Amino acid sequence: MKRSFPASRREGTASRQAHADLPAGTFERELGRDGFYGAATHMHHRHPPTAWTSWEGPLRPRAFDLTRLGARRRSPWDAPEVLASAALRIRWWHTDGAMESLIRNGDGDDLLFVHEGGGELFCDYGHLTLREGDYLVLPRGTMWRLEPAGDATLLLVEATGDSYGLPDRGLIGRHALFDPAVLDVPALDDAFRAQQRDEVWRVVIRRQGALSTVTFPFNPLDAVGWHGDHAPVRLNWRDIRPIVSARMHLPPSIHTTFVSERFVVCTFVPRPLERDPGALKLPFFHNNDDYDEVLFYHRGTFVSRDHVHPGMVTFHPAGFTHGPHPSALAAAERGTRAETDEVAVMIDARDALRPAVLPDGVEWEGYVDSWRAEGGAGAPPGSAPR
Repeated sequence: MKRSFPASRREGTASRQAHADLPAGTFERELGRDGFYGAATHMHHRHPPTAWTSWEGPLRPRAFDLTRLGARRRSPWDAPEVLASAALRIRWWHTDGAMESLIRNGDGDDLLFVHEGGGELFCDYGHLTLREGDYLVLPRGTMWRLEPAGDATLLLVEATGDSYGLPDRGLIGRHALFDPAVLDVPALDDAFRAQQRDEVWRVVIRRQGALSTVTFPFNPLDAVGWHGDHAPVRLNWRDIRPIVSARMHLPPSIHTTFVSERFVVCTFVPRPLERDPGALKLPFFHNNDDYDEVLFYHRGTFVSRDHVHPGMVTFHPAGFTHGPHPSALAAAERGTRAETDEVAVMIDARDALRPAVLPDGVEWEGYVDSWRAEGGAGAPPGSAPR
């Protein structure tokens, strides 16, 4: 059993509270354990903790432009992998046509996030229409297929060997950040009954990474009814009502949307910025030494990043300090914005993630240098500081 260390102490020149009323000319850095849930210390530095001049070795911040993975694939099993561990698999699926077979994942629950487009989803439980900004949790073993309405791009997040659930809301209650009543489930509607034709259908099943195909002389999505509390659920980011504070910048953990045993999924949605003159107004410098951090940018201008656009992913493995880019920090100090317009999906993973080998041009090789100066020494070609 872990035991707590002695109570909080203070040395030197330090603020009375975290993320507020920092000593003049200092930069705060949070050193925390267990993501943003455990013991923490807040240090005050003379220089930005990300003001490095060079970087060598395999540990580094990385960024990927998934919009450059342009090939369209009918089956999600062909979607390229971006990051993975034994407990988590993140893929990018670009499609423009109806799936030619049903699929079934025997390795874990799937979480789909619709970045662009949408379409009609059919599964064991019925029919759902998906649109931009939807999350869809598909329990392990669910048979499903998607008929997209034109081009569609989706982020696929597999909880390998595990399942998804909702976080404990604690003091804020079960109706925050969204009322469970907004979670939609598939319907046994006319569209579902219309696709129950007696013709040959294949189901491609993934188990332990290998694919197997089962053929039926009829569509196995032929349910006539069901009851229970185990089913796919849909949630759109627009139904999330974020917890905010006028006097303190809240940690990303307050935005947790789904949880698995070895990682959490958070959603950043538009919110008012902190109004208190002494409060930080953007994410603070921090060490996330127990979790790898992944951010997928869906829409808007991310408040702490320069030169990222919708469809990009940043990856900050555990083990180094990261935080706002220089011009983002300067903009926050000027106080020119009253609210954010960003929508992003954050994944904090307890196990080290391995980046996939991706085609040339997908990775922004200069991302590690983007903290060096205003505009970023490693800014992508053609970009400009905001």
